[in-house]
Amino acid sequence: MRRGAGIGAIRNREMVQAKYKEKGAEMAETQMATLSRQLAQLRTSLESFAAKHGTKIKNDPEFRGQFQAMCSSIGVDPIAYSRGCWSEALGLGEFYYHLGVRIIEVCMTNQKRTGGILPLNELVAQLNATKSSYASEISTDDVQRSIKKLRCLGTGFMLIHLAGGRTLVQSVPGEMSMDKTSVLGLAETHSGQTTMSLCCQEFGWSEDRARTALNQLVQEGMSWVDDADPTGERVYWFPSLFQAVRSSG
Repeated sequence: MRRGAGIGAIRNREMVQAKYKEKGAEMAETQMATLSRQLAQLRTSLESFAAKHGTKIKNDPEFRGQFQAMCSSIGVDPIAYSRGCWSEALGLGEFYYHLGVRIIEVCMTNQKRTGGILPLNELVAQLNATKSSYASEISTDDVQRSIKKLRCLGTGFMLIHLAGGRTLVQSVPGEMSMDKTSVLGLAETHSGQTTMSLCCQEFGWSEDRARTALNQLVQEGMSWVDDADPTGERVYWFPSLFQAVRSSG
């Protein structure tokens, strides 16, 4: 009898656990349905907002950035969203497509001078300086979003964030390693130039490691070599950086 009572208790416990699981699944399903409804309502509200404020979104870069942030928070990409009033009211996909073409043109025009690296703020300034009089102002956020789209297409474009806070735009194919990024950041703080000994001193690198990073940047056209420095040491110049330093000075 004790054995039978024990088996019965186990079965009762299993039944209770099964009911808990069933109830938990029902609650999860209900929560998911509620969340889906809320997201659908938010998307509908955003569509109404886009239809009402479409002109301001297209013409005001700050307002456009805030709208993009709202969309991102609920997983909506208005650049890729081509249904209904999104495409009619905003035309953001077309806006970023044309901006991407202009970014490529500006970067290609400057590539011989910069070696394929252009400070983001300089790119934004050139885009605004060459835009038509009736086109809206281009913001840093606009350019960053467009470059991310270009990168998805495998164009070689990418953003390089330096430790000092500056952002560079790379417009030539090739991976930007941490070592090469560190060298660029160091050159930025030294008027657009650096040396192998300075890299070793600042980062605690061996000469081989510093030489490898510097040589790769030279081979990729991002750096120029100066062997006529009075110190006798080879100096590596980064034209995109010293041009920016000169223009800000």
